[in-house]
Amino acid sequence: MLLVLGVVLILAVLLSASVGAVRLPMRGIAATVLGRVGGLDDMQRTILFAVRLPRVLASAVVGAALAVSGLLFQGLFRNPMADPYIIGASGGAGLGACLAIVFFSEVTFLGFSATALFAFAGAVLTMALVYTLARSRGRTGGITLLLAGFAVGTMLSNSTYLFEVFDPNGTQGARIVAAWLHGVIGIPRPQQLAITVGLLSAGMLLAYPLMRRLNTLALGDEYADQLGIRVEATRVGIILVGSLLTALAVSLGGLISFAGLIVPHVARLLLGPDHVRLLPVVALAGAIFLVVTDTLARTLFAPTEIPVGILMVFIGGPFFLWLLRKSKREYAL
Repeated sequence: MLLVLGVVLILAVLLSASVGAVRLPMRGIAATVLGRVGGLDDMQRTILFAVRLPRVLASAVVGAALAVSGLLFQGLFRNPMADPYIIGASGGAGLGACLAIVFFSEVTFLGFSATALFAFAGAVLTMALVYTLARSRGRTGGITLLLAGFAVGTMLSNSTYLFEVFDPNGTQGARIVAAWLHGVIGIPRPQQLAITVGLLSAGMLLAYPLMRRLNTLALGDEYADQLGIRVEATRVGIILVGSLLTALAVSLGGLISFAGLIVPHVARLLLGPDHVRLLPVVALAGAIFLVVTDTLARTLFAPTEIPVGILMVFIGGPFFLWLLRKSKREYAL
């Protein structure tokens, strides 16, 4: 399955890079990337490496990050309805992005715009606040964490409206804020893309040892504690890694829902509850899912482009409802 998904991802990247206002031949793209004869001409190469390929790769990174964080949070809460934004990360990221768009639009660092940096910081700081609020007597209950995240995330999400009303730069900042909150994957700089790929790889490596512990936690905290699993430390690790991946995705693509909900859910239905087995499958499937969705978002109504977050809602919502209706068998987390 990993081999099949890998091939599908490569084909999806080639197809996505080929379609647009100027169509590029897939064979020419492959030949150019591999450095072989028969590749693209100079203009086509500029379009490929300066515009198409960075955005497609950014979509793959965002999709993989959201899917893996969704897998972590669904395992943590033992709830297939859990989402990477379920404990407030999206609200903090949205508030951070609004601050950057309105007040620090000219700031950059290591190739990242202020929007990406502030969104990342907002998500991480929000997770720290939620965890502090939910912690009591040295332990953090799943339900308490869920409720604290919902409350904090809702307050922060609604606070972004103030930036739209009191935007000192007029309506332009408000339009940028609205577009970003609906999920828009831009064209990252090479340095920015390299850093995010490195962070995604680090997040995957950190997530791997947590997967076996998630399998044990599925049997209950008391049973896991008897087997020597440090339940609280494991829960903290899952929150940190999941928040890192969510913040990474938000910093590149804004707020995109359903990718972190559907992909782990479908993978668990097909492959069972073993998180170790699910980790690489979910990462590849999430990358494919968002690459295809982002391609549709920029080509369905060309030359008009719609935010991928909006399209994801219309695709993911009905599909998920159909999946719940169609599937009759129960499965365990």
